[in-house]
Amino acid sequence: MFAQPLVTSAAVAASVLFILSLGGLSNQESAKRAVWYGIAGMALAVVFTALGPGVSNYGLMLAMVLVGAAIGTVVARRVEMTQMPQLVAALHSFVGLAAVFVGLNAEMERLRVAGLRAAGESLDDLAAFAARLATKTPTEIAFLQVEVVLGVFIGAITFTGSVVAFGKLAGKLDGKPAQLPGGHLLNAAAALACVVLAVYYLAFGGMLPLIAITVLALFIGYHLIMGIGGADMPVVVSMLNSYSGWAAAAIGFTLSNDLLIVTGALVGSSGAILSYIMCKAMNRAFVSVILGGFGGASGPQMTVEGEMVATTADEVAVALDDADSVVIVPGYGMAVAQAQGAVSELTRRLRAKGKEVRFAIHPVAGRLPGHMNVLLAEAKVPYDIVLEMDEINDDFSDTDVAIVIGSNDIVNPAAQDDPNSPIAGMPVLEVWKAGTVIVCKRGQGTGYSGIENPLFFKDNARMLYGDAKKSIDELLTKTG
Repeated sequence: MFAQPLVTSAAVAASVLFILSLGGLSNQESAKRAVWYGIAGMALAVVFTALGPGVSNYGLMLAMVLVGAAIGTVVARRVEMTQMPQLVAALHSFVGLAAVFVGLNAEMERLRVAGLRAAGESLDDLAAFAARLATKTPTEIAFLQVEVVLGVFIGAITFTGSVVAFGKLAGKLDGKPAQLPGGHLLNAAAALACVVLAVYYLAFGGMLPLIAITVLALFIGYHLIMGIGGADMPVVVSMLNSYSGWAAAAIGFTLSNDLLIVTGALVGSSGAILSYIMCKAMNRAFVSVILGGFGGASGPQMTVEGEMVATTADEVAVALDDADSVVIVPGYGMAVAQAQGAVSELTRRLRAKGKEVRFAIHPVAGRLPGHMNVLLAEAKVPYDIVLEMDEINDDFSDTDVAIVIGSNDIVNPAAQDDPNSPIAGMPVLEVWKAGTVIVCKRGQGTGYSGIENPLFFKDNARMLYGDAKKSIDELLTKTG
C-alpha cells in the first residue's frame, strides 16, 4: 500500500501526462505519442489509487477491473470508425451514472456515520470512505453535501442525455427534435424543483430529496437531448463530454481524490471549449443548444426546383482528366463505405498527373469533430493537403471539380439561402461555386438531419449514385 504523499505525487504525474496527451492530439505527427501519454497516465492513476490508503476489497476490485478490461477490449475491436460518435456518447453515460452512484453512496455513508455518532458508538472500526467522513468537521460535511448534490444532478443529466444521443447517432431514435407539450417550461420547472430539493437536502439531508433530484435530472437529460435535432448532434456530443468531465470533478471532490478533480476539470473545460468552437462553426448560440429544442425548422422551407442529373464513372474520369484543380469533401458516407483507402489512391494518381488535389474538412463533418481527419490520416493522405473550411472556402470559385463523398448538410446552400431551414446561418462548404460538382451518394434521400439539399439540383452538379467505395473503385479503373 502506498502512503498518501506518494499517491498525491502520482496524481500530479498522471495529470501532467493527461495534459501532454491533450496537447499532442492537436497535431497528426504527435497524436500517436499523445495517446501513449494518456495510456501511461491512466495506468498510473489506476494503480496508485487502487493501492492508496484506506482502500480495501481488492478481490472485488480486481474482478471488476478484469471484467471492464475484457468488455473494453471487445468493444474496441468491434467498433468501426463510423460508430465512434455513438461510442463516445455511450462512454459519457457511464461517467454520469458513476457520479450518481457515488453521490448516493456518499449520502448513505454520511447518514450511517451520523447515526453511529448520535448513538454514541465508536467510530474507530470504520474503514475507507466512512472513516474519512468520521474525521470531517460540520463545515466540511456541509461542503461534501454540496458536492454530492451537484455530482448527482450533473451525472443524472449526463447519463440520460448521453443515452439519447447514442440512440440518435446510432439511428435507433428519430434524429428530429421532439419535446413533450410544454417544451422548455417542463425543463425549467424540473430544474427549479431540483433547486428547491437541493436546498431542502442541504438543510436536512436524507436520501429522499437526493433520489427525487436524480429522477428529475434524469428527465431533464432525456428531454433536453430529445429536443435537439440531428443537425446539432456534433455539438451535443462535445457538450455531453463537458458534462461528464464536471460530473467526474464532482466525484473527485466527494471522494477527496485530487486526480479526479484535475482530470474532470480538464475534460469539462476542454469539452466546453470544443462545444463553443462547434457552435461557432455551425452559427449556433451556445446557450440555445444547451437549452435544447433547436435544430428544427422554424417555418415553411424553400421549395427545391429542378432535377438531379445522374452521371457515370466514365464521365467523371473525363472531368477529372480535364481539371487542373480538384477539391474533395469527405463526409459520413465515406466513413460508412470505408472508402478512404480508395479516395487516397485516387488522390495519389491525380497528383501524379500534376493536378492540384486538396481536401476540405467542415468542423462537424462525420458527426464528430475530427472524424474525417482521422479517417484520412488512416488512409495515408498527406496532412498538408487536408484543409479546414475557413482555409479553403474562398478557393471553390477557382476549382475545376469538387467531389462530395457522402456529405449532405455541410455542403447545403440552404444554410445561406433559406432562412427557415434547420441549418439556416450555419457556415457550409460552398462547393456549388466550383466548375463541376460530383456528388457520390447512395440514393436520392436526405441526409442525417432529414434536410433536402438544393445542391443536388443545381446545373453544375452531377450525381454518382452507389456505394462510395464501389464508385471510387470504379473511377480508379478509368484513371489509371
